[in-house]
Amino acid sequence: MTNVVVVGSQWGDEGKGKIVDWLSERADVVVRFQGGHNAGHTLVIDGVTYKLSLLPSGIVRKGKLSVIGNGVVVDPWALISEIEKIQEQGVAVTPESLRLSEGCPLILPLHRNLDLAREQAAGKAKIGTTGRGIGPAYEDKTARRAIRVGDLRDQDLLKDKIEGLLFHHNALLRGLGMPEVDGGDLLSDLIEIAPKVLPYAATVWQELDQARRKGKRILFEGAQGAMLDLDHGTYPYVTSSNTVAGQAATGSGQGPGAVGFVLGITKAYTTRVGSGPFPTELDDDVGRELGERGREFGTVTGRARRCGWFDAVMVRQAIKVNGIHGIALTKLDVLDGQKVLKVCTGYRLDGEVLDHLPAAQLEQARVEPIFEEMEGWSESTYGARSWADLPATAIKYIRRIEELIEAPVALLSTSPEREDTILVHDPFAD
Repeated sequence: MTNVVVVGSQWGDEGKGKIVDWLSERADVVVRFQGGHNAGHTLVIDGVTYKLSLLPSGIVRKGKLSVIGNGVVVDPWALISEIEKIQEQGVAVTPESLRLSEGCPLILPLHRNLDLAREQAAGKAKIGTTGRGIGPAYEDKTARRAIRVGDLRDQDLLKDKIEGLLFHHNALLRGLGMPEVDGGDLLSDLIEIAPKVLPYAATVWQELDQARRKGKRILFEGAQGAMLDLDHGTYPYVTSSNTVAGQAATGSGQGPGAVGFVLGITKAYTTRVGSGPFPTELDDDVGRELGERGREFGTVTGRARRCGWFDAVMVRQAIKVNGIHGIALTKLDVLDGQKVLKVCTGYRLDGEVLDHLPAAQLEQARVEPIFEEMEGWSESTYGARSWADLPATAIKYIRRIEELIEAPVALLSTSPEREDTILVHDPFAD
């Protein structure tokens, strides 16, 4: 048996929550390894809907260990709020079921305020962040001034680190014409939240190593999508962390050998939230229909998602960058009833045909999609649980996607319900 890494192969919102939950039943440990509470997963289990941001999807399953790795930036107040909310839904969250890396950098109120102030000041040039302080927190991590989970144990250390942190942040705030942060108030807030957070703190890398040595199955759960990766995405319209599969090892304290099967969650069409290039975007009735049928609204922000045709060029690029072995194709049922379907097979830029999305920002904005048209289907695929339940034209669409992205479909999802999943290849079986 192998460990599995789940990543999004587009711009996020591919339906990772359901697939991770489906896989978590087969796993012993579920690990979040990057991002923060800007990433949302919606799980529907026995008719009950759970909306998670920071907590790994395994938390809703009894007997599973959920781990927040060092690659995640953690808002301690948001974490405790999410724990309390899910406990109200009858899910037990204890230090035995949830482990939080001592190395996680903290998202503080000053990070949120700075995030919002920057977006407001940027105007039309805004990135489209969720305003939750993710970017500023990662900046402090890189600049080696972050306050981390383990620091909450020592008030004297906290006081010194806050002083160093505010030397930088208050200078920024003055430049933006905003009120400066009071170090005493921040210290009091952290001292107050510390007893609620510290019971979950652990030496995560060590516990994961022990689990591997015992033959436990580990599921590494990614957030956002490959094209939002800080290095490999549509920069600068990206998130502030590495979202690709390689981060699973770095963001959890495990070596590359811990990563086994890489599963890329892939929507049967394409969506994007926020600003940035989107070659196959549909700004018409078809795009609006996909958004309505697919209920394309952000789990965390509630923002409407931009919708477009399937971009095989972009997904193939994500396949290569992530080392994806197979995909989980989701939301196929949203395409039901479309007489004609289009798939992007290449880009055209200044008369040249490209087989990849260029890295340069201006070129990304200027590429034009080259579409291949396919016949749609009128029958419903909603809730299908076998290939025999699918229309022939739907199967043809799936097979053409496999050819274009150069990766097989390992799982096929046909509704938000976890049981409505066609298993082609069990990722844990390798």
